[in-house]
Amino acid sequence: MTDFSIRFGEHVARARRDGRPVVALESTIISHGLPHPDNIRVAREIEQAVRDNGAVPATIGMIDGEVIVGLSDAQVERLASAQSVAKLSVRDLAIAAARRADGATTVAATSAIAAAAGIGVFATGGLGGVHREANVTYDESADLTALARTPIVVVCAGVKSILDVGATLERLETLGVPVAGYRTRRFPGFFITDGGFDIDWALDSPEQVADFIRARAGQGVSESALVLANPLPADEQLDPGLHDRTLATGLNLLAEQNITGKAVTPFLLGHFHASTEGRSLQVNIRIILRNAALAAKIAAAVDSGSAAPVGFAVPA
Repeated sequence: MTDFSIRFGEHVARARRDGRPVVALESTIISHGLPHPDNIRVAREIEQAVRDNGAVPATIGMIDGEVIVGLSDAQVERLASAQSVAKLSVRDLAIAAARRADGATTVAATSAIAAAAGIGVFATGGLGGVHREANVTYDESADLTALARTPIVVVCAGVKSILDVGATLERLETLGVPVAGYRTRRFPGFFITDGGFDIDWALDSPEQVADFIRARAGQGVSESALVLANPLPADEQLDPGLHDRTLATGLNLLAEQNITGKAVTPFLLGHFHASTEGRSLQVNIRIILRNAALAAKIAAAVDSGSAAPVGFAVPA
């Protein structure tokens, strides 16, 4: 009988045995978010940013139907180089495993796998959310409902600005998912520092975020994620005027070409890349590297206060 349980990469298994802090990383940025061969280089830079800030990186993905927490360099290259890699959300995991597929995990799937594996902190670029005109299409990322039932800290640069940011924040509130800015009470807009919306809470240090994790576990009330929004410094963002013009033309092209559903996000990100002459890609890379570094500091702060990530069941 096939064993479909989660498998840990050697470096992550060793970190767990040694009681070292671990940060989860998604793999869709490798397979779908960045062009080849930049994706391989950036994947390694992300992992190094985690190491440089005191934690062990665990890039999560599926190889031959097996969920792996801590992909090897060869496995990362396999996902980065393949012509067609499945994009796996939570609902897809068991089906993809049954088909012995290779797959890259979304924010939703990475969060769920990480929490099941006893990892309490996850770094990504931007969240999925409510799509524009969702009142007609009902198009909403599975990231949101997954975060409502997954006890993890997600360090991100907010919601991708190509989505309906305001509606996404409302949806997170309805789902009971706490949102805090890192040293800010303004919600970032992924490519841009200020997404145009206030948020109720700010957390000002990795230690405060670690205390949030302990408080959630100690209270025993909430099982949802924390969305920790980490904005780019203003001098590192995409020029806001260029951002707004590019988004407007991209939305017009969507309507003209009748592009809908899963094709919307990759189309708009590709449009940003082409229209900004690659500047949006460089901003995207800066975002994930900064988030990986902060996530590592948080994981280390949690680790310094307890022998294991508080509030997470660690599989044997």
